[in-house]
Amino acid sequence: MVKIPIPYGHQYISDEDIQAVVNVLKSDYLTCGPKIPEFEDTFKEYVGNPEYAVAVCNATAGLHLAAHALGVKPGVNVIVTPLTFASSANCVKFCGGNVTFCDIDPETYLMDINKLREILEASPKGTYQGIIVVDFAGYPHNMEEFRKVADEFGCWIIEDACHAPGAYFIDSKGEKQCTGNCKYADATIFSFHPVKHITTGEGGMVVTNRKDVYDSVAINRTHGITHDADKMEKVDGSWYYEMVELGFNYRLTDIQAALGVSQMKVARENVERRRQLVKQYNEAFANVKGIETPFEADDVYHAYHLYIIQVENRKGLYDFLRTQGIYAQVLYYPLHLMPYYKQFGTKEGDFPIVENYYKHCLALPMFPTLTDEQQQYVIDKVKEFICK
Repeated sequence: MVKIPIPYGHQYISDEDIQAVVNVLKSDYLTCGPKIPEFEDTFKEYVGNPEYAVAVCNATAGLHLAAHALGVKPGVNVIVTPLTFASSANCVKFCGGNVTFCDIDPETYLMDINKLREILEASPKGTYQGIIVVDFAGYPHNMEEFRKVADEFGCWIIEDACHAPGAYFIDSKGEKQCTGNCKYADATIFSFHPVKHITTGEGGMVVTNRKDVYDSVAINRTHGITHDADKMEKVDGSWYYEMVELGFNYRLTDIQAALGVSQMKVARENVERRRQLVKQYNEAFANVKGIETPFEADDVYHAYHLYIIQVENRKGLYDFLRTQGIYAQVLYYPLHLMPYYKQFGTKEGDFPIVENYYKHCLALPMFPTLTDEQQQYVIDKVKEFICK
């Protein structure tokens, strides 16, 4: 008997994870303790050893801190993909900056580098200060190519890799570039929401190779407060601290960090399980007319946070699957069509590729503990609807 309902994504918490959290609950530190740097160091190793990592309360906070560190303020213009969760653009608005959207590539669903260049070339150099790319569904950008464009036009890059821990691409020298090593990005942001690859309940991580970005993110994570005597005007005693910037309370707790450290132990095998599920989906749908399966180039290692098919009658399939206990998901409604962003002048028809994608996309269940039996049930029900 197949266990239903089947969600599109789901966390798995092992007994070892639970024990790791219990150990912290019994310890002296629930926050601002030793588990935070342990998690940061463990995560750095996983994503290719960038110089710095700062754990934060969620990825939205991480994006905000990164945008702030890179100088987003009123009058600053940043280019963002419309195929993303709101935070990828909101972080610019939080800082008072302006968002310009760029359409997607129809195969990868990532920001189209040619359209990005068109936007940059259409305005005087210096009009745009930054680019925020999103590794949608777990597909990594070729950051080497985006870095070339960014450098040509004097832009920084934030890589929103919330879907893509464990992903990588092969660069022009044939070398593996892990998502998060920050060889080409000024900062990369990850999420630890329950449906993501690694969970801390809520949580995020900012990684960077730039010390100036790290210093800004680290101090503004905690109210802009420092205990470093070299950065203070005076020292009254060991209890003394100073607020040197107007920062935020974006800290992660040791409770969450302990869960993250424990989850890291199975992170690589969980990505492999996701890829195995993808292979099984692709083989099952290979000869089914009316189902377009996701693209993956030979020079990338897709982390598959999402498995997205495209079908003609998306609403019909979505509704049918729900009657069968399968809770597929639609991700995402184009951000430029959200009421908030439409007030800045965007409208339907502005970005036809992402708008067409939205009309046909459906994310099927994809998580490491999805059983082969559950997956086969999903496959059978999708085929039942499509082939009727």
